[in-house]
Amino acid sequence: MLDNQELILEKDGPSTYHSPLHTLKRWHWWLLVALNIFFLIVGQAAAVILGRFYYDKGGNSKWMATLVQTAAFPILLIPYFFLRPSNEPSSTLSPRSTLILVSIYFVLGALIAGDNMLYSIGLLYLSASTYSLICATQLASNAIFSYFLNHQKFTALIFNSVIILSLSSALLAVNDDSDKPSGVSQGKYMVGIATALAASALYSLLLSLMQLTFEKVLKKETFSVVLEMQIYTGFVATCATIVGLFASGEWRTLSGEMDSFTTGKLSYVMTLVWTAISWQVCSVGVVGLIFVVSSLFSNVISTLSLAVTPLASLVVFHDKMNGVKIIAMLMAFWGFASYIYQNYLDEVKLRKNRNDANNAVNDSCP
Repeated sequence: MLDNQELILEKDGPSTYHSPLHTLKRWHWWLLVALNIFFLIVGQAAAVILGRFYYDKGGNSKWMATLVQTAAFPILLIPYFFLRPSNEPSSTLSPRSTLILVSIYFVLGALIAGDNMLYSIGLLYLSASTYSLICATQLASNAIFSYFLNHQKFTALIFNSVIILSLSSALLAVNDDSDKPSGVSQGKYMVGIATALAASALYSLLLSLMQLTFEKVLKKETFSVVLEMQIYTGFVATCATIVGLFASGEWRTLSGEMDSFTTGKLSYVMTLVWTAISWQVCSVGVVGLIFVVSSLFSNVISTLSLAVTPLASLVVFHDKMNGVKIIAMLMAFWGFASYIYQNYLDEVKLRKNRNDANNAVNDSCP
């Protein structure tokens, strides 16, 4: 795996972007990576399982399912204020740059709200396992967006990953023996697949745009900057979703939805609360990996989490794991492995070039 400084140099050249992360000891950097991976995998798996639980036990508000994906953003203020270094330099952005940054956060927040709605519709019409496997295609679309927006290399192995993940999704789409949730018609099942695919593509675009913002606008990487992006975009997305909740009239049905929740009112509230917290834990991991490594690597780990979720859904919901779904899961792992192997080859090549350069410098010394 390449560290952030090496990735930036590989993508953009040595003079365009310099990350202060190179000052960290290697074990510190690995600790940051491991911590963010843990946040992403645990947060995403828990959020998807709880989201499906909400629908299975009587919840049916798509806007509420969308709202909980960002509504817990205020809890990020706790680490932001208490863990922010006192000697951290204040922002030096010009008024024009500040306006640009505010505009970027507004656009990203609005896109996040739309993306969350697509995910909510997909999870409503799909089982947790099928939903997760469909969303694994986000690695393929992120490879494409990273190529155009972040100068990510597009090799044969990454191309293989794109094709394999796309075929895996298509295999689930044509699967007649699907484990659709009760009451979901074939037409709604196809709508669920289409919205999950669209959400995955939009999510990939968001990751690439976030990385581009770090590199071209913020031009600094600190823990507080990561949290600021998450807090501001979460605020915009939450406001947009609340407007949608009231404009759609679904807010009138929430009281009855709570009363009819099969596991009780307390369970209804706790399901929404822990779903919201789980999504924030996941989001910190996602943005943290973008900041420490790259958007494409963040999506790789997110894809790995989505491959773990079907296994959890087997235990929690007893989802049917037929032959088509098993093949689709194996193909998802294959696509994931293709990218990881390409990442390994990139690291070997970069380390060899660095060692050759060091040897050349030592040989030139008297």
